[in-house]
Amino acid sequence: MNHRLRTFAPVLPVIAVIALLGLPLAPGAGGAGPADAVSGLVVLYCGIRLLRERRRPLTPTAVAVMGLPVLGLSIAAMGASSPGAGLSGLGRYLQIFVLVPAAVVLLVRDRRDFRVLAWSFVSLALWQGAIGVKQYVTATGASYQGEDIRAVGTFGPTDVMGMATVVSFGLICALALALGLGSGRKDVRQRAVAAVCAFALLLPLALSFSRGAWIATAATCALQLALAGLRRALKVAAAVTAAGVVLVGGFGVGSAMLQERISSITQVTDAPDQSVTDRYTMWAAATAMWREHPLTGVGLKGFPEHRDGNASLALSSGSDTDGAGAGYLKQPLLSPHNMYLLVLSEQGLIGLLTLAGSWLALLVCALRGLYRTHRTGLPGLDCALVSSGLLIWQLIDFMYADIGGPSTVLTAVVFGVAAWWSLVGANTEERLAAEAPVRTTHAEAVTQ
Repeated sequence: MNHRLRTFAPVLPVIAVIALLGLPLAPGAGGAGPADAVSGLVVLYCGIRLLRERRRPLTPTAVAVMGLPVLGLSIAAMGASSPGAGLSGLGRYLQIFVLVPAAVVLLVRDRRDFRVLAWSFVSLALWQGAIGVKQYVTATGASYQGEDIRAVGTFGPTDVMGMATVVSFGLICALALALGLGSGRKDVRQRAVAAVCAFALLLPLALSFSRGAWIATAATCALQLALAGLRRALKVAAAVTAAGVVLVGGFGVGSAMLQERISSITQVTDAPDQSVTDRYTMWAAATAMWREHPLTGVGLKGFPEHRDGNASLALSSGSDTDGAGAGYLKQPLLSPHNMYLLVLSEQGLIGLLTLAGSWLALLVCALRGLYRTHRTGLPGLDCALVSSGLLIWQLIDFMYADIGGPSTVLTAVVFGVAAWWSLVGANTEERLAAEAPVRTTHAEAVTQ
């Protein structure tokens, strides 16, 4: 056990960040939590290791890709309404999109460390999902249509997307491991366990009643299956369909509410519910802010201050939350619930191009590495599917959500995991692929 702990010592702090998200939060708690504090220690720990062991720094390409958002963030911080708002907003963005991801990249040494983090995502998802299912069965979850049945895990009603995000990440990692691990005896066992975990996580994801998470997860899993191969895609699609029929049709797991929630996705102009109306009203307000300040936006943390001056009367006063151990609370609408529009309104075109440009570069590198790994047949397909899947999910979900709440720190780990494969792991596999013919030729010469 001690030997194993020493083996995985560099990534244990990152695992601690993931594990802390499984702890219950105080009712009504929001913003930064214990995991955020530990993420800061992870950055410090990484810096100490670099100085002490003189480990490799980030490559110039990695520095350029991961450091690109700093430019837009710095300009937006200077344009904030107050120095305090600018500094706090800058610190939060740097934590989520620069510092913690860079620390994860430097602490993950190889595919073995990477897989440990992937299984950590799955474990957290199973824990939160089990709590969420219990909340639905015992009617102790967050309020939904007058009943306390919405699965939110330990995140409470003020962060209803928290459990859905965690479960989605776990499902994507489990599916990637089931599709991408090798054919060895140990790998076959892990693939079987991962497949079971992926199917088990479908239920809590459904009971989260989170439309954005459903859309992002369905699209991401479809892409993962397509990238892993058509034959596997057809088999898994058939299995998922059968599982859905059994859960919803056979056992009647929330069938009426699920159908109503799914149908509400398309009800944008035809009698939408108030949450949809609020979302689109805030989107319009964010767009109006950008038109007034197209290049630099209104400044970090400036959306709440400029919201009422740009929103129509259709916007409600707040979102009602209740249940899951917390009392009734009207939660103010302080963001547009769209990361791209939030960045556009507060940081302008400069901020959006630098931040989204960094994400796009990571995605291109991840997909390129996945393609080359798939083509050469070298180990690492599971890592490629995990990183690409997590990044694709996050970029899709950003159309319906933004950063905020205790679960946000997990987004930083996701970007770090994706960046490791995009900027380090994929390049390693490419180098091995280039060296493979040389090694083969040398071996043949020795044999002859």
